[in-house]
Amino acid sequence: MKGIARQAAGLLICALCLPALTLAADTQPTHEFTLDNGLKVVVREDHRAPVVVSQLWYKVGSSYETPGQTGLSHALEHMMFKGSRKLGPGEASRILRELGAEENAFTSDDYTAYYQVLARDRLGVAFELEADRLASLRLPPEEFAREIEVIKEERRLRTDDKPSAKAFERFKAMAYPASGYSIPTIGWMADLDRMKVEELRHWYQSWYAPNNATLVVVGDVTADEVKGLAQRWFGDIPRRAVPPAKRPLELATPGERRITLHVRTQLPSLVMGFNVPGLATAPEARQVHALRLISALLDGGYSARLPSRLERGEELVSGASAWYDGFSRGDSLFVVSATPNVQKSRTLAQAEAGLWRELEALKRTPPSAEELQRVRAQVIADLVYQRDSITSQATTIGQLETVGLSWKLMDQDLAALEAVTPADIQAAARTFFTRDRLSVAHVLPEESGHE
Repeated sequence: MKGIARQAAGLLICALCLPALTLAADTQPTHEFTLDNGLKVVVREDHRAPVVVSQLWYKVGSSYETPGQTGLSHALEHMMFKGSRKLGPGEASRILRELGAEENAFTSDDYTAYYQVLARDRLGVAFELEADRLASLRLPPEEFAREIEVIKEERRLRTDDKPSAKAFERFKAMAYPASGYSIPTIGWMADLDRMKVEELRHWYQSWYAPNNATLVVVGDVTADEVKGLAQRWFGDIPRRAVPPAKRPLELATPGERRITLHVRTQLPSLVMGFNVPGLATAPEARQVHALRLISALLDGGYSARLPSRLERGEELVSGASAWYDGFSRGDSLFVVSATPNVQKSRTLAQAEAGLWRELEALKRTPPSAEELQRVRAQVIADLVYQRDSITSQATTIGQLETVGLSWKLMDQDLAALEAVTPADIQAAARTFFTRDRLSVAHVLPEESGHE
């Protein structure tokens, strides 16, 4: 999706706008209910195949953690596979494997989630296994002693020995001066070194309660089926008091911050981030949808502004990107990054100036209606294709619910994007792309000893 060829692709994307919005209007049957113990259940029917995805989402992630105790949410995710009242370490995974099911889990700043994809007539098995570890996780000390070493090695492989990830982790710690989003999801190595299994037990007892969770089921099921199974397997788990969880709010204008990092890389690079709201914290939702479309205007494929102007036009950068997540529990970042074209002797300062020129252009002149419509059609087409998957549908529902929004926004999203005007784009750029919201990281190759 990403010339006659490019023009044809543009026409195809625009043509997709109407089916996309028709799909938004003709939504799939979705039901929600809450058990007496506070477990919220959302069921979305999709009867195209006799398959179902079950996801259990907990409202806890690294943004809930505090300095000195980081990485707890992610470590607990690992330990959730290490035995419960009914089953020993790894036995639940073995049962699911023998049923031909797919299972896994993931942790983020805002949530921890566990999922199974399996035949519709085996949904009760997934519920039984998930309810068992919600009610009676064992946390054997000897399993923790082994698993914490696995987690530390994961950190070395994914962050410490990966220059781009290491640089972004340090950048993020600077870019979020007031909220838990500065904490890496995997935790700082010093905290992993001194983590105790008792800390995980306390974390589990604090946050893993049915009234702090959302069960999402998407696939070839009905609400009544799911309700019966949910009541059978989860209904007797008692609710518990959960600690208060405030939204991760940032300083709106913390002032310009800069950092220079030397990592094991061959090419210099640049990361710029602006403190901006997310959908849960924005005074107007339209601002968030405008920022989503600005990201695509700048970096939405071959014809977007950064690749067409800075990369192929000026030959200033060898690559550039823009990224924004508006669906966080708290405030967010709008990030732009670039690698200067060293073959043309371009510098980081020149690349940074080039990115600023593109942001200032959005402030001075709104995009044409044609450009905005092309970009919007592309974004909508991507969303429609993505949500063809039952797993993607479930993940969208779970994320929205767990960050304090509603799954119903999923079915309103395309219309919300369609409502954004060129003037909205310009207004968002003027509001948010300011020096007093800016963090900048210059990432350079490590200096040799004699330097």
